[in-house]
Amino acid sequence: MTRAERAAIIDRRLEELFPDVPVPLEHADPYTLLVAVVLSAQCTDVRVNQTTPILFARARTPEAMRRLSAAEIERIIRPCGLAPQKAKAIRGLSGMLCDRYGGRVPEDIDVLQELPGVGRKTALVVMAQAFGRPAFPVDTHIHRLAQQWGLTDGRSVVQTERDLMRAFPEERWNRLHLQFIYYGRRICPARGCDGMRCEICRTCFPGRRRPVRAKKA
Repeated sequence: MTRAERAAIIDRRLEELFPDVPVPLEHADPYTLLVAVVLSAQCTDVRVNQTTPILFARARTPEAMRRLSAAEIERIIRPCGLAPQKAKAIRGLSGMLCDRYGGRVPEDIDVLQELPGVGRKTALVVMAQAFGRPAFPVDTHIHRLAQQWGLTDGRSVVQTERDLMRAFPEERWNRLHLQFIYYGRRICPARGCDGMRCEICRTCFPGRRRPVRAKKA
């Protein structure tokens, strides 16, 4: 089976399994999504969704957030882990948005990555989920599944992103990004499948006899 044939099977099956793919992080606008994604680093979406209502009750705009001290933000977001760094980043990016962009989140991948605490994956998530721009952000689930399904060699997250964008049509990137995540969480978790157990792994590689040792993101 060729890579293109596997990609077609994966695309079709994920659409069948997850025809409705809500954005896991609750948000009201690009700014609240940006903050939520920053908080999600090394933290579950469930925990972030429990924390952001408390934070946004205090400040839900860049102007209001920059008026809070880093210590105040840190106290609220402590359950999300890495609180000192995330608090500093949230306050810093809020100030930069006010000073440079009129309090609005810029719809530009390169500009987003200049904000404190915003790397490529965070910027791509905002571009895809807040602005509807075609993107294929790669998290740990996607990086692992792409390797198990023979869509990339996994030598880097950036390479996985490129390989996935080549494997699937652009109009499917945003939905597939979420569908990969849902599949990785609900059906093929890292501890539940080694590339030989789940439906898609068995369909794409019926003759596989050895577990896949996926490279970490």
